[in-house]
Amino acid sequence: MKKIGVLALQGAVSEHLDAIEKAGAIGVAVKHPDQLAELNGLILPGGESTTMRRLMKKYDLFETIQAFAKSGKGVFGTCAGLVLTARDIDGSDDETLGLIDTVVMRNGFGRQKDSFEAPIAIQGLEGDAFPAVFIRAPYIASVGEQAESLASIDGKCVAASQGKILVTAFHPELTGDTRLLELFIAKL
Repeated sequence: MKKIGVLALQGAVSEHLDAIEKAGAIGVAVKHPDQLAELNGLILPGGESTTMRRLMKKYDLFETIQAFAKSGKGVFGTCAGLVLTARDIDGSDDETLGLIDTVVMRNGFGRQKDSFEAPIAIQGLEGDAFPAVFIRAPYIASVGEQAESLASIDGKCVAASQGKILVTAFHPELTGDTRLLELFIAKL
């Protein structure tokens, strides 16, 4: 059985761990760099990307996660995780992990009060539209040559992949629908 870690510094950690179990894998809350060695994949959850980046640096997880991904392991970034995995953040010089060839727009759909839910079609998912939950969500402003757009809403890219890296602007862990997580796990 595959082991999927969830970066447990901030954000929807328990919701992701529950979703991993429902998807048929083993979930591990990750707080220390040495925990990555035992994992097949890692989820960077939603939360506050600036705070998460600072905590990743403080606990020596930033470079360790970069090395983890470069070694061929999978990383799934949701919401703030999408911001952290991008090549660049539009209008910011904040450091990113640079794991996927994208430029993201932080809070691209507006403030907390502008949060919404919407059914979206996602390339590679069978069945009904995915019930996406957008909470103060970013979007992908630019998808580079190495990455592939998987879903858009209102002309804005909200899901992309590059090899074993998957990112979403929304929170799949809040839906009860494990198809996107199963797609990620199948790549590992």
